[in-house]
Amino acid sequence: MANQAPDNLSPQEDRTGLVMLYTGQGKGKTTAALGAVFRAWGWDWRLCVIQFIKCPSDDRGEVRAAQRLGIEWHALGDGFTWASEDLEATAARARDTWRLAQEKIESGAYDLVVLDEMTYAFTNGWLDLDGVLEWLDRHRPRHTSLIVTGRNAPEGLVEFADLVTDMVNVKHPFGQGLAGRRGIEF
Repeated sequence: MANQAPDNLSPQEDRTGLVMLYTGQGKGKTTAALGAVFRAWGWDWRLCVIQFIKCPSDDRGEVRAAQRLGIEWHALGDGFTWASEDLEATAARARDTWRLAQEKIESGAYDLVVLDEMTYAFTNGWLDLDGVLEWLDRHRPRHTSLIVTGRNAPEGLVEFADLVTDMVNVKHPFGQGLAGRRGIEF
């Protein structure tokens, strides 16, 4: 295939990092990101997943799998923001999560960094979009790809990204009163 890199190139030589955005009202944003993580793991990429909303105490199948596969994982939020009893503490956690993301990205130690549910930090005003995009433009190593997920991605992020997928909700079991299922939603 013409687009396939020769086998003798190292992972750093055969790719330039991309910024990918999975947004929209439909289910599957994090799932799509984790599909990319799983694919990259198969090619021995160095991986880091950072979650802005999900909390460390959540028992999720993807975290269990990441532990077994040796994928670095950080869930630093305090759960669903609309249920937060202290929005300033939630905002502070988001800013702390961004500082960790900056360290991980700037280190150059990763081929792919997932910034799961990061869009909520922009839409809630916890992070300044222009400042984040400017920082990424100056500090993201050439080889490092990013995946950003979350609903209501701001237009500036849409423009910044190399790939944007808008998940559309056509039908969901929640609409029929069915609860989330282990192995499907978590």
